[in-house]
Parts: sequence; C-alpha cells; structure tokens
Amino acid sequence: MSSTTEAPSRRLGPKPVVSGTRPTWEQIMLYILVLVPFLALLAAIPVAWGWGLGWRDMVIAFAFYLLSGLGVTIGFHRYFTHGGFKARRPLRIALAIAGSLAVQGPVIRWVADHRRHHQFSDKDGDPHSPWRYGTSLRALSKGMGHAHMGWLFGRERTNEERFTPDLLADRDISRADHLFGVWLAVSLLLPALIGGLWAMSWTGALTAFFWASLVRISLLHHVTWSVNSVCHVIGERPFEARDRSTNFWPLAIISFGESWHNSHHADPTCARHGVLRGQLDISARLIAIMERFGWVYDVRWPARARLAARRSN
Repeated sequence: MSSTTEAPSRRLGPKPVVSGTRPTWEQIMLYILVLVPFLALLAAIPVAWGWGLGWRDMVIAFAFYLLSGLGVTIGFHRYFTHGGFKARRPLRIALAIAGSLAVQGPVIRWVADHRRHHQFSDKDGDPHSPWRYGTSLRALSKGMGHAHMGWLFGRERTNEERFTPDLLADRDISRADHLFGVWLAVSLLLPALIGGLWAMSWTGALTAFFWASLVRISLLHHVTWSVNSVCHVIGERPFEARDRSTNFWPLAIISFGESWHNSHHADPTCARHGVLRGQLDISARLIAIMERFGWVYDVRWPARARLAARRSN
C-alpha cells in the first residue's frame, strides 16, 4: 500500500538536483583541458624569458581573450543564465559559440551549474561554495580550493532538465551545446593557424598555440574561477544578499565586470553588475552598445528604487 502512494509523489515532485555522474572518458578530458593549460600558464614566465613573447602572439591572445571572455560574461552568464536582456537570433547563436571558446564546458551545462549555484548559494547544494567545509581558517582554505577549481573534478552532474529546460528546448542552443567539441578544436587550433599564417612559419604557429590558446584559456579559467572563490570571501558587501558574495575591485577589468559579485547576487537578473559610482563594467557597456544597434532589447538596467531597497545599512 505504501509503495503505491509514494511512487506518484516522487513523480510529481521537483526534479533532483543532480542527474548521475560523468562518464570516465569525460572525466579524463576534463583533467586534460584544465591541467594542460594551467601547466602552460605556469611555464609562461620561464618560456618567455628564454624564448621570447612576440607582439603577434599578444595581439592574437588578447583578441581571443576578449572574444571568449565576453562570450562567457555577456552570453553564458548575463544572458543565458539570468535573462538580463533579450537578443536577436544571430547574436544568441554567436554568444553561445563565443562562450564555448572559453573551454569552460558546453553552454547548457555551464548555465545549469550556475543557476544551481544561485538557488543554493553558500548553502547545501551549491556546487562551488568556499564555505562548504566551515568557517575556520583550515576549513576556509580547503573551501577556497574547492570553490576555485576542486569542484570541477567531482563526477556529480547538475540536472539540466531541472535547471535549464528552456535551453534544452531551444534548437539553436542545443545544437551549439552538442557541437562543443568543434568549438574546443577552434579555440585551440585557430590561434595557431592565424599565428602561422601571420608569421609565415611553423614557429609562429607554435608560439601562438602556446600563448593564445593554452595560456589564454588557463588565464581566463582562473579569472572566472576567482569569482567563485575570492568573490565569496574577500571584498565589500554594499548590498544585502542571501549569501556571502562580495565585490572585489582588483578583478573588475580582467573579468569584464564580473567581480562586482555582491551587486550581482543582490539583483541577479540585472544586466549591469557594476552599479555604483566608479565601478567599471565592460560587459554592461557592450550590452548598452548592442542595445543601441537593436541587437538586444528589454535590457534589465539597474533601477534606483531597487538598488536603494537592497543597500546594506
């Protein structure tokens, strides 16, 4: 009797937070894609000292850092995760591809993890809270490592059917998600191709691959991960939020405005994170430019009354 009454309630209840574990091949690829660029980043200084860093490599790396980084901040985060604005179809597809070039995972999985983070921020269920193990110095040190990159190696998968049903139902975004392997290859090989053709040499291709592919990917990884770790521990909290999110100004430029994290958590759907005077937010400025051209619309800009209601005393 009890089994017949419990089964329907399980079917009608909310979908589970997780949906199984990653397969072994995917776990191996994750280690490679995270650790190899990180080792390249560690090797960057001695390599530059003994080999040299050409201005062509810097131009290519900077261009791909901008493209992939803004694809994450404007596309994956402010648009696909939080709906801070609406976008025309060509731009939507372009944002999904540009964010994928950051090699932080397929768009739907990225969004599912981040929506889950906001639902359970700094509580049980948050995939990357630095407060996971407690508040002591030792616990926080362990938690910072977990929040920064340790959580990536857990095999638990966020349930996309629960957190991203809208994206799963979107044919364009689902296709971009399934083609992540293609965007990965483009992100790794296109800088080398450009560098080789520009320098007309294999050396130019190799140095561009090192700096504009591996080092660029790893640098952007750690900037993004620092928002998860640093910006929940160190910094200011001018707004009331349900968690320990902070604003950390030193990361503002290289994160394109993402480090105004307390402001974001206080008003997650707002398209601008740097809402106070002097807070540079490159992503928001570009969204405003796209709005003028008509590429985006219904932008959720900050409202004075909403900000005032959320200010900390």
